[in-house]
Order: sequence, then C-alpha cells, then structure tokens
Amino acid sequence: MIKAERQQLLAKHINSNQSAQLKELSKLLQVSEDTIRRDIKELSDIGVLKAVRGGAIAHSPVPQHYREREHLQVEQKEIIAHKALNFIKNDQVIFFDGGTSTLAVAAALPKDLRVSVITNSFPVVNVLEDHPLVDVIFIGGRLHKKSFTTIGLETVDAIRTIKADISFIGICSIHLEVGITTSNYEDGIIKRAIVANSRYNIALSTINKIGTAEPFFVAPVQAVDVVLTDAATTEETTMNFAKLGVSLQ
Repeated sequence: MIKAERQQLLAKHINSNQSAQLKELSKLLQVSEDTIRRDIKELSDIGVLKAVRGGAIAHSPVPQHYREREHLQVEQKEIIAHKALNFIKNDQVIFFDGGTSTLAVAAALPKDLRVSVITNSFPVVNVLEDHPLVDVIFIGGRLHKKSFTTIGLETVDAIRTIKADISFIGICSIHLEVGITTSNYEDGIIKRAIVANSRYNIALSTINKIGTAEPFFVAPVQAVDVVLTDAATTEETTMNFAKLGVSLQ
C-alpha cells in the first residue's frame, strides 16, 4: 500500500470513528506505530485531523457558515434548548454567544420571562425582538460575516465589563484532553471572555461534537459547569466528564 492510499484510509477511519489509537491503526493498516505516528503528524499539520497523545481525533463535522448550520440538526438543537430552559429564571443576566444551538435556546425562551440578555449575535437579537420582558444588550464590534456575530477588541472589552449570572455557549468541538476548541481564532477569544465573565457556564453540544477537536483553544473542559447534548452518552463518557467536575446531560 502506497503512502497516499494509507493516509487516506487512516483519515477515513478516524473521521468515521471520531478517534483512533496508534495500536489500533497499526493493526488496521499493517504498518508500524512509528509509521502511523508520522502519518498522523503530516495529516494534522495540513488540518485533516487532530493529533493527540497516543493517536488522533477527528475535527467537528459541522460547517462553519451560519447559513449552512442553521438548518442542520434542528430537532437535536431543540432538545438541547429544552434542557437549557431548566437553568433559566427571572432576573438573571445571561450571556448568549453566536452558536446556532444558542439561538435555539433564545427562540425557546417563554414570552413572559424577565431577564437581561447580553449577546454579540445578530440572529439572537432578532429572535428576542418580540420578547417584551427581555432586556437585550447587543455588543458591538467588527462583523464576522460567516457567523453573523461581532468580534474584535471592542467586543471583548465590552464583555469584560459585565459579570453575568449564567452563559450559554455553542461549541464547535469538545474533547476531554484537548478541551473546548473552535475553528475560528477570534470566535475562541469571544467564547473565552464570556466563560471568564460568567458565574455559571453551560456549553451546548450536539452529540457528534463530543470527542472532536479544532485548531483554536477556548478553555479546558472544566471551565464549564454543564454540557448539554441531544442524546445519551456512554456511562464511561459521563463519568469522565464528572471527574472533571462537569455535568454531562
């Protein structure tokens, strides 16, 4: 088997299974672990996958542009939003970032809820326009056209002036070892600022994002208090999150 064919099979296996260990790949492709390690490094360097200790993990399968994401996994996001409502009560100050799962939470808010929402997301602002008791504070900055959010130093500075009761952040990828990561550098800075300036942090993640990783670090897993997802995870995964003080629900 030539190198290009081997690397193609390696990448396909990892993307199908979300992760793989060196020993597993060595046996599958019938080459040494050193060869697999070199292949993983090369594929990681060009962004095909993410190298981790002892193996590799896949990137998130979710597209980057908001227009593509808003119509994906709608039912799953509604499940997550329903769970999120259990954490929201009157008179809270709430951060919403620009994720489409976060947008689903905003859309599900009861019309008689009385809260203050701080967000950098144009879609979140739009959906809350008809909530008469929700005080919406929109954070300005430079428009990021792929996500319909504001980014940049002005946005981060504004976030740092607020101490929210709770935050909801839509995440691109989450992995127990790698942490919470994103595909966009400036989005990572925004999410990190939101987490640092909230008393309680809830990450929203469809099940297919758990165990994946992207290039830009946001925060360690234990920086959030709860991860809400749309489907049951294995008992082992739930326990591993619990060991870090994070409730996976």
